[in-house]
Amino acid sequence: MIGIPKRYLLWFAHEHVDFRIAEIESICEMYDIKVTTILRPDEYPYWIIESDSEDAVKKIASRSISLRSCIELWGDGGSHEDLHRSLKEYPQENMRLHLNNEKSFKVIVETFCKHFSQDEKIKKIESFSYLPIEGPVNLQNPDTALMYIEYYGLDPNTIPDKPYHLFFGRLVADGQRQLIRKLSLKTRNFIGNTSMDPQLSLIMANQAQVKNGDLILDPFVGSGSLLVAASQFGGYTLGTDIDYLMLHARTRPSRISQKTRGKDESIASNMKQYGTSSYYIDVLVTDFSLPVWRSDMRVDAIITDPPYGIREATERVGTIKRQPVIDQHQVASHIPSKIDYGLPQMFVDLLSFAANHLCINGRLVCWFPLFREHYADEQLPSHPCLQLIANSEQILSTYTSRRLLTYKKIRDPQDDDPIDDSNVLDFRVRYFGHGDETRKERRMKRAEQRAKNKENWEKNIKSKTAR
Repeated sequence: MIGIPKRYLLWFAHEHVDFRIAEIESICEMYDIKVTTILRPDEYPYWIIESDSEDAVKKIASRSISLRSCIELWGDGGSHEDLHRSLKEYPQENMRLHLNNEKSFKVIVETFCKHFSQDEKIKKIESFSYLPIEGPVNLQNPDTALMYIEYYGLDPNTIPDKPYHLFFGRLVADGQRQLIRKLSLKTRNFIGNTSMDPQLSLIMANQAQVKNGDLILDPFVGSGSLLVAASQFGGYTLGTDIDYLMLHARTRPSRISQKTRGKDESIASNMKQYGTSSYYIDVLVTDFSLPVWRSDMRVDAIITDPPYGIREATERVGTIKRQPVIDQHQVASHIPSKIDYGLPQMFVDLLSFAANHLCINGRLVCWFPLFREHYADEQLPSHPCLQLIANSEQILSTYTSRRLLTYKKIRDPQDDDPIDDSNVLDFRVRYFGHGDETRKERRMKRAEQRAKNKENWEKNIKSKTAR
């Protein structure tokens, strides 16, 4: 329904803050939704937008994982007085559309960074007694749900006496946070050591703009977490990986309580567990560095988390020795030798593959690991056919992080396209080099401390002797 523009509050979960903008913008572009931003603090758990279509806002909520709730904003303010003044100025005829005697209601009280007892919440609800509410209360399944929110900042150690901001309005829709619990790794049939958690997997699917009927590829599929997420939004999923044992569930179990792999463990069994078997095409054991696809093969999106060489090996088929001669009768059982597949070359191959096999405007969404103190935009992989449109950071440790990069294919490749990996640093080499350097620094500090202790001890002995 399109009409007079209204203000809406997007109320977010306070997790993965750096991913909100990229996810919401991807959803809006996917559905061709135009909204006006009134307030968008980078660090706060809320945005205020303006839209003339409630259906458009509901579409955003129908896909967003970061979003907790979307509220038609009737009033807000920096104090209780400002909130009630703002609420009394809101047109009552708009309220009565949802608060007449034929519609049941309930009021939800929510606070950020502060807890209230049930009695305190009831007192807060009673302060809105002037609203034109006529219908009966229904706490289970009301026709209209009203929300009152108090925001007390981000620091739980210094909670102010009064809230920084207050909001009141009608709940329009909830986000898709329930999918995080549905796809939880704790209850998933088949997982590996590096299975992506469901929240990030679903955010990646949104940034890839996965739609019903799209063809989605993960070239480093592992245990298939990204395929599971893509299938939730109707994507037909396909994966490849060089790890035969992982794809056939013959690796050691990742759960401490599990001694051996079950016979039914596989990516296919995960799809069956979540009722998306019809969206699962297959997975193939292949070396990504070698071409296996027809040149005219096209996919709508590539979603992947390449191995970093820390917990999972970065390998490709090859040998530093002379290539052995394999007899015909040995081909079926032969396991080829492997050599290191450096991260710079891996990302050159990944971006080149995306440039060749993505549809125009198709997206590549992938993780890129790096050292935080040495980060620069120039380090990120690039390709003339791909435009980097989103770059979000997930901090892993004091020194390291990984960035979720989203590329859009803007044109088909040409023979003279320049491809350069000289700026892409090898994370694995730096990671273990940093570890060696840190250990060396610790040894030097201990040696310096021992020398200082010895020097102080000798001074004390000399001073005692002099006495």
